[in-house]
Amino acid sequence: METTSRAVAQAPAAEGAQHVPSARRTVDGYLEAPFPWYGLDEAFTGPRWLMQVGTAADGAVEHGSVGHGDEPSVRHETAGEDRGKFAVVVTVAANPSRRSADGTGLLEATTVSSAAWLAGVGLLSYTWPGQMDHSLRDDWLDQQTETAWELADDLGGPEWSTLSLPVDGVPTPFHYRESEFGWVLAGSTQEGVHVGAYGRGMSAYGLGFAMIKDITAYA
Repeated sequence: METTSRAVAQAPAAEGAQHVPSARRTVDGYLEAPFPWYGLDEAFTGPRWLMQVGTAADGAVEHGSVGHGDEPSVRHETAGEDRGKFAVVVTVAANPSRRSADGTGLLEATTVSSAAWLAGVGLLSYTWPGQMDHSLRDDWLDQQTETAWELADDLGGPEWSTLSLPVDGVPTPFHYRESEFGWVLAGSTQEGVHVGAYGRGMSAYGLGFAMIKDITAYA
């Protein structure tokens, strides 16, 4: 479905993963990307922060995420505790099928499903059900990750609806779904990248996306 392996996409969701405070995150990887980054547009006036980039085997940056609002944490999953309000925007380079770095095979093209997959797995990074036994978390994550993969592969299925949101001021169709954990959406831009997003506590219906003019402003 996409160039990034499941192992890479699952990395942020690994049990016990610690999310580095914004001040310690580096903008270098974002600056190396040969494609534009997207975030929420100027209508959003809250905090913005870097997350991480994903790279191919040859080190080329292929996707990455930026956050908006309260930095989410699995610590908020305790029953009755405020989970925070956030929206994360995932940018994925739109790449056609091409040869792997070692020339031994072809890498699959990135598609809107790639953005939907990364957004779905990203949401799982902060979604441990309250009071779940520690020994059951790996099984739960495996099951939910497989479900996210299957859903991303079937964007025309009944689990998804269509939502029109502005991208650089232009109404753009997105695939959208909600769950008990939050929401996920995915679409494409006129700038040759796919955009995914996930969040909770912030309504997806009121969001707008825009090309980030200065990614260092997120650092």
